[in-house]
Amino acid sequence: MKELALKYGCNPNQKPSRVYMSDGSELPITVLNGRPGYINLLDGLNGWQLVSELKKATGLPAATSFKHVSPAGAAVGLPLTPVERKIYWVDDMGELTPLASAYARARGADRMSSFGDFISLSDPCDAATARLIKREVSDGIIAPGYDEDALEILKGKKKGNYCIIQIDPSYTPDPVEHKQVFGVTFEQGRNNAVISTDMLGNIVTKNKELPEQAKIDLMISLITLKYTQSNSVCYVKGGQAIGIGAGQQSRIHCTRLAGQKADNWYLRQSPQVLGLPFLDGVRRADRDNAIDLYMGDEYEDLLAEGAWQRVFSKKPPVFTKEEKKEWLAGNTGVALGSDAFFPFGDNIERAHKSGVMYVAEPGGSIRDDNVIETADKYGMVMCFTGLRLFHH
Repeated sequence: MKELALKYGCNPNQKPSRVYMSDGSELPITVLNGRPGYINLLDGLNGWQLVSELKKATGLPAATSFKHVSPAGAAVGLPLTPVERKIYWVDDMGELTPLASAYARARGADRMSSFGDFISLSDPCDAATARLIKREVSDGIIAPGYDEDALEILKGKKKGNYCIIQIDPSYTPDPVEHKQVFGVTFEQGRNNAVISTDMLGNIVTKNKELPEQAKIDLMISLITLKYTQSNSVCYVKGGQAIGIGAGQQSRIHCTRLAGQKADNWYLRQSPQVLGLPFLDGVRRADRDNAIDLYMGDEYEDLLAEGAWQRVFSKKPPVFTKEEKKEWLAGNTGVALGSDAFFPFGDNIERAHKSGVMYVAEPGGSIRDDNVIETADKYGMVMCFTGLRLFHH
């Protein structure tokens, strides 16, 4: 297939719309089911690059959950803890394959943002992963292949219209890429930088103890940032992104946004949230919305008379600021990557509040000394990678 006609572009008024290879060659994708949209393909092609690089860097199956050309979550296929199985709503799914675990983690870290996602998998989709996907609200998936039973499961989504794309894993794009904006053609070399642990050798803080798991987590953060709309930062723990802040004009706002998401990920594991008395029959998406309100500053909307009865069998107690602060103090050993240098130490101060111990950033700010001093204040390990990862 050399050309694929699309229903419309980013918006319904943007017609005509298509994708094609400018040199007349075959597209590297095959549509197995459904009809992808313009944004679906942007998500899918960016997500495929992310997961394939994660697989190469870690040797583990990888998955990402994309929304509006940035990842809502990304993870590699490490086993889930019993608590993680519960907060990701997969505790009833039996044994999970490594690929299924990767997707459960990628989807589960920020379920609010992942609602209606486009999924990318590094490995052929198996039945266990397909069963997880089938019961989530999702627009489509891209993978290098599909087991026969997995394909049949996925074809049953969205009344048979679920978008299923197979990508040729051997496809290599041209080293120079182009795009048009306002009729003007832009040209640049593709970002072929290979992210590996070799980039973590320039440790600029007093603490230079960087465990192997922290190295893996920092690589995950940097690879995720490579395909996240800038400015961006990414918090990672235990092989998965737990907070991604994308597309902010200010780096401190990225750090705060991603930090709040990381905090919410950890708050979901608290006894107060795990013990919420949901009514039988409340859907997962509605539970996610209720949990988000319960943990946030607008909890009164959820706990108001007439509101809580719609989701709970009894009214839960308020999750106080003091209780949340005490619980969040237990989140430690978090890794943080930034796609460009931190201009002020306030980013490190905010990162510390979300348990960050390991940092990777390019360095090069005129205030690097202040940033390093702040990291030293908290005993952090910080690497200067020398590599900026802007993505637009």
